[in-house]
Amino acid sequence: MKKKHIQHLYWRIGFGILPNELNTLSKQNKKTVIDSLFKASKTVTLLKLDTPQLDDLLSGSYERTRENIKKVQKLSREKTKQLNVAWIDRLANSKALLREKMTLFWANHFVCEDNVYNYSQQFHNTLRKHALGNFNDFVVAISKEAAMTKYLNTKQNKKQKPNENFARELMELFTLGVGNYTENDIKESAKAFTGYSHDLQGEFVFKTRKHDDGLKTFFGKTGYFKGEDIIDLILEKKECAIYICRKLYRYFVNDTIDEKNVNAMADVFYKDYNIENVMRFMLLSDWFYDEKNMGTKIKSPVEFLVGIKTMVPVDFKKPKQLLYIQKLLGQVLLNPPNVAGWKGGRNWIDSNTIVMRLKLPSLILNNAYISKVAIGTSNITEETEKLAFKKQYGKHFKTDSDWNYFNNAFKNIELKDLGNYLLACPINETANTYLNTLKAVSKQEYCVQLMSLPEYQMC
Repeated sequence: MKKKHIQHLYWRIGFGILPNELNTLSKQNKKTVIDSLFKASKTVTLLKLDTPQLDDLLSGSYERTRENIKKVQKLSREKTKQLNVAWIDRLANSKALLREKMTLFWANHFVCEDNVYNYSQQFHNTLRKHALGNFNDFVVAISKEAAMTKYLNTKQNKKQKPNENFARELMELFTLGVGNYTENDIKESAKAFTGYSHDLQGEFVFKTRKHDDGLKTFFGKTGYFKGEDIIDLILEKKECAIYICRKLYRYFVNDTIDEKNVNAMADVFYKDYNIENVMRFMLLSDWFYDEKNMGTKIKSPVEFLVGIKTMVPVDFKKPKQLLYIQKLLGQVLLNPPNVAGWKGGRNWIDSNTIVMRLKLPSLILNNAYISKVAIGTSNITEETEKLAFKKQYGKHFKTDSDWNYFNNAFKNIELKDLGNYLLACPINETANTYLNTLKAVSKQEYCVQLMSLPEYQMC
């Protein structure tokens, strides 16, 4: 398999690839490389934090006093921050690369958040568990998650007073897209999901007395439908397969949709709604590796951060700063902007976020300093430059960067060739001119310089 195709593959289903692994994989054919990715992601390793205090508070003897509720909320906020950091670390270090990238994808598809940490953690791991499985099973599982029944008000969906929030988003955002259902379909399907609830531990509970067990007419069919029946009927429509494949294509291939390729994916997906099968088809297709699809996508803030950590492992001494960076860049994991999630694409970049992105590598990897154009005046020292840079570019992040890891990984790579491994698209003439004006530097310095280019924003 060609090296540039492997690099493209690993930017899309991961966050970049190091030279040794790239050289090893380049000796294999495409099918072998793809097979190894799926094999490595077969096992599901849940991401869990110890929560003894929350477990006690949410036990069967839990009293919903104001004091206990405040305790749950405070502990949940702390644990959610810890899960955010743990998720970033998992993305940067997991062997199950494809499953983890798919979990990130699905988190912005089945958008949800909750103020009880245990429910959020459970929802998060449901995404991971089903990320490459059967889509029908996935949707059913999501519909019964405690976090989702709270987020979209399914708990308030009762026979006497149906709540249509989940039924609407199920079709509009999760399965079909606008225009493939009617308002009456929403009303009828909402009845089918009445009675959905959960216990304090977050386990699904079906409350028979609150369920509307009467006849419902949905998509022209009439029956005593329950929630799972509605999901079956939705997936019978090929529009569902097309809608999901269009989102997969936009995320993994190109923001500009090629309907021919999407329809080819949908033909595969519609057969059995097996997520692994459609992903394998996409990654094996020649069009996935077309030049027009390479280096054309803007990295999400998380892809940008994890991409840096993949090349140069970096730990934040103050985890709050990692969350602060995510906030500045416009994507805080576990804290979506709304039920539609992040729009992605060009929406990741504006006048504020691009400045932060260009500064960030030097802020976290190089003591808030990047080598500048050589200054001819002898009265300006390098230390003066550093101080000026820090003052100009804000607060100093306390980090530990493992440059030994980077230097060992790139020891056989010439400095002038680093860009071939760190950048997904060619350096333009202006950037090349800029690089040529810089002082002679080490690989470490040059790495920071390359990561500070606009080209590094692409994958």
